[in-house]
Amino acid sequence: MQIRRWVGIATALLAAELVVAGTAAHAAPAAPDAARPSVEEAVTAKLLGQPRTTGEAHADESDTRVTVTRRSGRWAFGTAVTVTSHDRDVHPTGAIFIARAEAGGWRVGFDGEAEFGALAAESPLVGKQEREVLTRAPGTMYAGGDHRTGMALPFAVGQTWTLTSGPHGWGGSELPYSSIDLAGGDQVVRAARGGTAYTMCTGWIRVIHDRGYSTDYYHLWSSISVNGAAVGQGAYLGYTGTDVTCGGAAYGRHVHFGLRQNSAYVPIAGHGIGKWVFENGAAAYQGGARHGSTWRGAGGAVYNYGVLGFNQAVVDANGGGTLTRRSGPGTGYAALGSVSDGATVTVSCSANGTSHTGRYGTTALWNRLSDGSWVSDAYLWTGVNGPVNGWC
Repeated sequence: MQIRRWVGIATALLAAELVVAGTAAHAAPAAPDAARPSVEEAVTAKLLGQPRTTGEAHADESDTRVTVTRRSGRWAFGTAVTVTSHDRDVHPTGAIFIARAEAGGWRVGFDGEAEFGALAAESPLVGKQEREVLTRAPGTMYAGGDHRTGMALPFAVGQTWTLTSGPHGWGGSELPYSSIDLAGGDQVVRAARGGTAYTMCTGWIRVIHDRGYSTDYYHLWSSISVNGAAVGQGAYLGYTGTDVTCGGAAYGRHVHFGLRQNSAYVPIAGHGIGKWVFENGAAAYQGGARHGSTWRGAGGAVYNYGVLGFNQAVVDANGGGTLTRRSGPGTGYAALGSVSDGATVTVSCSANGTSHTGRYGTTALWNRLSDGSWVSDAYLWTGVNGPVNGWC
């Protein structure tokens, strides 16, 4: 009896020791990899290795802000911004990142890169709806001759604002001229197209769209705070303002609106936004936009006509007036009426016919409209140098 009692006590003590030891071992955090830098260090190194604008050549680690907004196990998600000075018009640059810890380091992808999409497909930090946007294959840089964006201007459709500055660089005068400045109306800045939105820093929102595009909105007051929220075209992002939390300068309230494709700012010239086509001037901040034959330079008023569909076109009669509609693809066919300069038309298909010269060159392409009539492609802006909706 005594022996059995001591054996029982010893067994109980041993079991208790194993339970305590097992619990402690399970609860203990995994030993850190001494050779691995922190995710902040890895993202900073990648950010500083990106091409800089002229005004950012001095950037170092003290100029960067890496914010991890989501973290789980080996994964991290957040934003990385290079902060600029506040004494001149040099704007901050930055990226949304996904990172995964690997042996001795981190695998880091920035938004717009193929690596970013590959990591987004695997990461448990990315929600289903967000993943659908982030994993889309990047498009060809500069749209590969396809300048359709499916975007409206970044304010309410039907309002008229002032194009306070024509095309210029995101950071000021450097190339490419990716950005414009807009102000007026109700001063409410809205998403140019649906996508997923992220706060880069106070006053700066980035929205990632389809087709490799994303848009940046800076200097905002009362901007939304978002971390991958889905937004629709026209969604509220903030008010025009003069916020320069991450650097740069703002002379009078406005929105600094920039166009990106894949992982870089791209020329806004040639792209259709709000049914306007932007054109560069002789220098930064000059230039303007064209709707049909109507031209608005810096300081001019631009009306937001809304989104131009991917199978639509804006009539540019190359001087105003009207464009003759015909019963077939050529001037030898009967006239069926006309369509006004600046009108929006829907293209069903295209065919070759008689050649004509318009604002953008000479072509034999004709487009069959949704009403069955035909017009020369020389007098339409579609954003594509060729059929916009296939051949008839």
